[in-house]
Amino acid sequence: MLSGKRILLIIGGGIAAYKCLDLIRRLRERGGSVTPVMTRAAVEFVTPLSVSALAGEKVYTELFDLTDEAEMGHIQLSRVADLVLVAPATADLMAKMAQGMAGDLATTLLLATDTPIMIAPAMNVRMWEHPATQRNLAVLKGDGVSIVGPNDGDMACGEYGPGRMAEPLEIVDAVVGALADGPLRGKRIVVTSGPTHEPIDPVRYIANRSSGAQGTAIAAALRALGAEVVFVTGPADVAPPDGVEVVSVVTAREMRAAVLATLPADAAVFAAAVADWRVVGASDSKIKKVAGALPTLAFEENPDILAEVSQMSEGRPGLVVGFAAETHDVIQNATAKRARKGCDWIVANDVSPATGIMGGTENAVTLISDAGAEAWPRMGKDAVARQLAARIADALV
Repeated sequence: MLSGKRILLIIGGGIAAYKCLDLIRRLRERGGSVTPVMTRAAVEFVTPLSVSALAGEKVYTELFDLTDEAEMGHIQLSRVADLVLVAPATADLMAKMAQGMAGDLATTLLLATDTPIMIAPAMNVRMWEHPATQRNLAVLKGDGVSIVGPNDGDMACGEYGPGRMAEPLEIVDAVVGALADGPLRGKRIVVTSGPTHEPIDPVRYIANRSSGAQGTAIAAALRALGAEVVFVTGPADVAPPDGVEVVSVVTAREMRAAVLATLPADAAVFAAAVADWRVVGASDSKIKKVAGALPTLAFEENPDILAEVSQMSEGRPGLVVGFAAETHDVIQNATAKRARKGCDWIVANDVSPATGIMGGTENAVTLISDAGAEAWPRMGKDAVARQLAARIADALV
């Protein structure tokens, strides 16, 4: 999968650096070559000898090394790789990258490279959630840096939450996706998936019956064709695919904000089952049941994310694909929805209870576009995703 691919691995100074030993082994198992660069802080967590032994390559640590400069200057070192991977990407290293600093070998390589960059953040949950780190993350995304992780989990400091570095195999999948020689390589695609939950009170909510299986399958199929996929997901039953950037949300308003933050993109696929309405003034405490007294709920419309993105005057993705889950008059309703929203394609399906599609493993869809309505046979959701991804590739290439 990575045969002939050269990866420049920059190891930051965090406790998660120990995972890089397994990461190197996994990358080499798949045919990739790994050139390691360690920051001064990184050598406090893992030894250059261990890293070198697993990589089968010399470890670079110093910017001002006359021997290294004579053999291969640091500028050249940063440009012979197919991918620059930073793992772990500490809060300090991310801040330096965002500010364009070049005070050591690692940051100089990152500033001098014209090679794609991927980072695997790892830090304390409070550091990850700090506004400064989130600003730096936004800058790096805007600069085209790919992100894998972080995950939720137990921290070495004893806290729990987002900030745990992605596992080595997750990072490997992301690297494979980034270096895939498929037709969508170099294309950035946003995929929404799952339901949204609109709170009534802290224990009750309004939602749609969506498992997130179809959106997950689409994201995986697009990644397999080489796309950089940003996966914006509500609280789905199905776990996100590996090798994509995951943005987790709960409500429709959170999903809208996340989608807009991911743009620009080459394409956007809106497979999420977004709740149409939300409760006005959701209660901060559980609404207690009172005999003979029913609560009155007032509703307001949620933002129409598909329509907003489809009708953008600036920054609109080149291809916008919507979904229409219908229970009757499927083609008629979906065709009207496409015209109303302004999207390029609509993927329509019949989700009436008798079909077993909602929450099931199969789907039967009709692709509606300027060319008309094209019915696809019933097949597994993975097969639907692969066929749709192939059509998207044809449209974008």
